[in-house]
Amino acid sequence: MIAPLLAIALAAQGQGREALGVFDGWGAFRDAAPARCYAITQPVRGGGDAFFSIANWPRAGTRGQMHVRLSRARDPRAKVTLAIGERRFELIAGPSDAWAPDARTDRAIVAAIRSSRSMSVESVARGGGAFADVYALKGAATAIDAAAMGCARR
Repeated sequence: MIAPLLAIALAAQGQGREALGVFDGWGAFRDAAPARCYAITQPVRGGGDAFFSIANWPRAGTRGQMHVRLSRARDPRAKVTLAIGERRFELIAGPSDAWAPDARTDRAIVAAIRSSRSMSVESVARGGGAFADVYALKGAATAIDAAAMGCARR
């Protein structure tokens, strides 16, 4: 997990993206345009182009906004559920992405991430078949804090 994030960090240099650090399986980055800072990780089980991020958008005044890219396109009738420890969150979903329904849920998700070891994003793929993208949370709190600090000066 660390190697792909390091590769992303190195490739990002010179593209208006600054690596703020890699913390276990999580990376923290700052983009110049649009101005944003975020913590991001890839699933330990799932795959494809899937990722989970927590972003700060200083110009919009948005902090701690979650976004997930699913490993598979979901069935349009299927819900997307984020499971963190005992907590379950129903997300607002597009064909391959999902978000928290509101800022209050974003805050609850970040709090749950800080106190758990793993999380999973679950849905049903287009054409049928349930799937779950599983993420390790070691390093998440540090990456989330690094991203928040990276945009605090903006």
